[in-house]
Amino acid sequence: MLFHLRRRFHLLGAGTRTQQAWTSSSCLFMDPPSCRSPGLVLQSQSTDVYQNLALEDWIDGHVDLQRRSILLLWRNRPAVVIGRHQNPWAECDLPAMRRRNVALARRRSGGGTVYHDLGNLNLTFFTSKKAYDRRRNLQVISEALRRVRPELDVQATDRFDLLLNGRYKISGTASRLSRKSSYHHCTLLHSADRSALSSLLRPSCPGIHSNATPSVPSPVANLTEHAPSLKWEELLEAVVQQYNSEFGLISPSRLVHPADESLFPGVGKMEAELRSWEWTFGKTPKFRVETQLELRDGQAAAGCSAELLMDVKHGLVESCRLDVPADWLPVRLSRSTGEVLLGERFCPHRAAAALAALLRSESGQLQGRLRNLCEALLAVMG
Repeated sequence: MLFHLRRRFHLLGAGTRTQQAWTSSSCLFMDPPSCRSPGLVLQSQSTDVYQNLALEDWIDGHVDLQRRSILLLWRNRPAVVIGRHQNPWAECDLPAMRRRNVALARRRSGGGTVYHDLGNLNLTFFTSKKAYDRRRNLQVISEALRRVRPELDVQATDRFDLLLNGRYKISGTASRLSRKSSYHHCTLLHSADRSALSSLLRPSCPGIHSNATPSVPSPVANLTEHAPSLKWEELLEAVVQQYNSEFGLISPSRLVHPADESLFPGVGKMEAELRSWEWTFGKTPKFRVETQLELRDGQAAAGCSAELLMDVKHGLVESCRLDVPADWLPVRLSRSTGEVLLGERFCPHRAAAALAALLRSESGQLQGRLRNLCEALLAVMG
């Protein structure tokens, strides 16, 4: 029995593909009276953050969670995931993420920003709204850890995080409640890249003023830093066993691929929305940028500071005012620069294309100074 369990966990533990899969949605999500247990454990075969988030949305929207509880286990290649009501420019270093090919995703639940990689386990507990109980879900994780490593001191906080030794955060939490259903998802740091986590979760745009939900920084640790011998397979097996024990279930474990339309009809459309700029950036709550731009034209003595005041709504520039010293750049050019950006995405690539024509209209020293101003603006946009 132990051999079969470990074989099923091999994908999450080592990232390899497997032939074991289910071929129809009706077979996978048959009504509990036809099954031995009203619970189900699903393990995603994908490490794509958009596919896994889309699978969450599909389960929440298509499975009768009044009659069946589900635990979804998944992990992603490097990605930063922001909460539904957050500002990506205020939460993460977008240029650094592009350089390192780290994906950015906005989930549908609230809460703060998290870093995912293959050393982080994600757990999503799906239930009816009536059965929603975050503390009990966290107890599944903490008791599973006690099962495999009794020496670990793991406790839940009032914010529904998990702390190790009363100090280090090893699990963050977020949730979404619908009219009849709910899901609660958690991270669990097993062996994540903490240097990437700390370097990427920092603002890319200075001077943001917004009502968006801010993240609350905390000291973090990996489980393997305090229990070096803890293997993926051992951790996953303990979580599934404790889930069944806590809720009195006999939940079978199934490997599924979230891009399988035969299992999850319409999931591809959900994934496409999560990948879109309109969702990831366009859903950002309205914000204002107030900051100084340091300008140079190659001569140290000719440098100056400019004031930027910009309003952004739905990810688009709604207003832009630039106060540049008139003896450094004519007022007509600073005004034209702001006007060109109106209605454009708050995005360096799109903004650069919009400013290109204005740059071509000038020459000599004015063009050089205007280019310097445009580059400073683009840097603010991440």
